[in-house]
Amino acid sequence: MDILQGIIIGVVQGLTEFLPISSSAHLIFIHNILGVGSSLAFDTFLHMGSLIAVLFFFRKDVYEMIRAWVLSVGDIAQGRFVEGFKKDPYKRLAWYVILGTIPVGIVGILFESQVEALFAGALYVPAFFLFVTGTILYLSQRMNSGKVDFNNMSAKESLFMGLGQACAIMPGLSRSGTTIAAGLTIGLNKEFAAKFSFILSIPAILGATVVQLGDIGSALDANLWPVAFGFIAAAVSGYIAIKWVLDLIQNKSLDIFAYYCWAIGIIIFMGSITNLF
Repeated sequence: MDILQGIIIGVVQGLTEFLPISSSAHLIFIHNILGVGSSLAFDTFLHMGSLIAVLFFFRKDVYEMIRAWVLSVGDIAQGRFVEGFKKDPYKRLAWYVILGTIPVGIVGILFESQVEALFAGALYVPAFFLFVTGTILYLSQRMNSGKVDFNNMSAKESLFMGLGQACAIMPGLSRSGTTIAAGLTIGLNKEFAAKFSFILSIPAILGATVVQLGDIGSALDANLWPVAFGFIAAAVSGYIAIKWVLDLIQNKSLDIFAYYCWAIGIIIFMGSITNLF
């Protein structure tokens, strides 16, 4: 892998991590197009670039959540957890992010080998799930925007979006698309559904990074400069993607991504079963 290939893969990762078109499917596709062997460690390192993007974009919210969570832990010791939880929306948000992360953690631990096998399998698998992503997106855009937001979200909404994120561990199912659609289904307003989806990605990406720490060192030894430039490309493109999705979901529609997922899914699926790819 050379530096240009690392940058291209990094841009693809950064954009598709937050655009609702499945980063896992596109990473598989771009590795095949460039003729570069797929490396879970390298892809995980690129996810860290995406993590930097979402942390920087929501830096105020992340800071307030961490501060509120620490205070909330202190509330437990002082016997006033419930009172603080009800009064401070950032305390609730912090705990809801933790709650929403539990499903993907369970699925990742219990089905790690099966998921890795799907990632290493035929291209028609992510192509099929990409088509499913498009359908989920299209249907979600036909729902009326709900009234649940930062101030009145409950455990029910966070857990439901967490279940959506757990399903998106499948290659081709967009994490952001599935979680946003889950949020809209259960009554979140569009802007907050997207915002919570992005914030919910933080612990998931962190968890994947921790699991792959040993392999990441090997990837750096073998491809230091491609990995470094890919990391930067993923961070910059990820920031742009977050801004774009928030603007689209607030002012327009995500239908364009549904059409894109259908088109690419069909093309790759047909190419895969006819041995063109």
